[in-house]
Amino acid sequence: MSRMRWLFGIALLWSVWAISVAQVAEEPVDVASWLDDPKAEYVPNELIVGVDLEKGVALAQVAMELVGTVQDYNASIGAYVVRLAPHISMKDAYEFLRNLPGVSYVEPNYIYHAIATPNDPYYAQQWALPKIQANWAWDLWTPRAVVYIAIIDTGVDYNHSDLINKFRRTSSGAVYGWNTLRNNSNANDDNGHGTHVAGIAAAQINNGVGVAGVAAWNPAVSGYNAYVQIMPVKVLGASGSGSLSSIANGITWAVNNGADVLNLSLGGSSGSQTLANAVAYAWNAGCLIVAAAGNSGSSTPQYPAYYTNCIAVAATDSSDRLASFSQYGSWVDIAAPGVSILSTYYRNRYAYMDGTSMACPHVAGAAALVWSNSPWLTNQQLRSILETNVDPYSPYGTRTIAPGAGRLNVYRALQAAN
Repeated sequence: MSRMRWLFGIALLWSVWAISVAQVAEEPVDVASWLDDPKAEYVPNELIVGVDLEKGVALAQVAMELVGTVQDYNASIGAYVVRLAPHISMKDAYEFLRNLPGVSYVEPNYIYHAIATPNDPYYAQQWALPKIQANWAWDLWTPRAVVYIAIIDTGVDYNHSDLINKFRRTSSGAVYGWNTLRNNSNANDDNGHGTHVAGIAAAQINNGVGVAGVAAWNPAVSGYNAYVQIMPVKVLGASGSGSLSSIANGITWAVNNGADVLNLSLGGSSGSQTLANAVAYAWNAGCLIVAAAGNSGSSTPQYPAYYTNCIAVAATDSSDRLASFSQYGSWVDIAAPGVSILSTYYRNRYAYMDGTSMACPHVAGAAALVWSNSPWLTNQQLRSILETNVDPYSPYGTRTIAPGAGRLNVYRALQAAN
């Protein structure tokens, strides 16, 4: 598109828009704070445009094509990804698009990161499971329904010996997962983070190899592996980073494909309307969303954990002390083990990792165990059970989490749900 053609199109579109809003008072242009924030990470020359389908989006669609090319559309939350033409600045495009009829918001395509510091033979090395009394919960657990955990991350190792029997599968036997980076069903892990997270939540137990996951087993239950199943959703690349649009697409794909519990061991410091909408979409669909609180050792909100529809999870050590790296503050809902956590790793290996990324799947696995036992619970009821049936934790200095919050106890939560 030539610059002359673009200018003509802008002028024409602007005149149509001006007529449609002639009675609306003019407001001063407010350039978004991210334009001047050197710490904001986002995909260069891309914007996400949220639309209100009830108000009509024809004008907005024309405008998006004038400033660039639509790369993606998430119909579940009404969000377009627009790659800007070379001669269009992000500032100009933002100011042009944001007040058009049908446009709810415009924001950059932020980048988020995995939140970790990078007769089962290793069970004795898993201090976290007895700490949260998962071993007690296993004897009490009576599964009544299948629960699917979506691991929204770097993918999961399809061939790991401790996970191979825990995947949700298609009718043809393929792993039931999705890769939003390539828009295909290959959600295999090329980083290791997602495999570590998946193992914490639901690694196979009593199989004579490796480690045990939180969810779940009972020696008296036939086919116990089938009751909590993993759905790998790859939204982060080999570097452990991914775009806002990729993560939002992963959340909505998981919801639309039957996931019950969403584990988000990822985040960033930039709030986003697109991400908030995706989380709200999941919550309103009846899902439970569990997110890592962050590893910068401050009270600064991390997203998506900060959103009220997420359970924000801090990390504790083997002494039940809040980890030095863990985020804290009144917005953090619960704590769970997140220091020196041994779990599965990609290429059929095992590794120790630290982080709220590791704390998060302890809670997600507990949620799946309790929900499988008590499928009549709503997501709000399940959340309340997990957050109120906890053990005490020790602050790190003056750092605390929400008043009344504590460290996860799976057994107490399961007792409360029965």
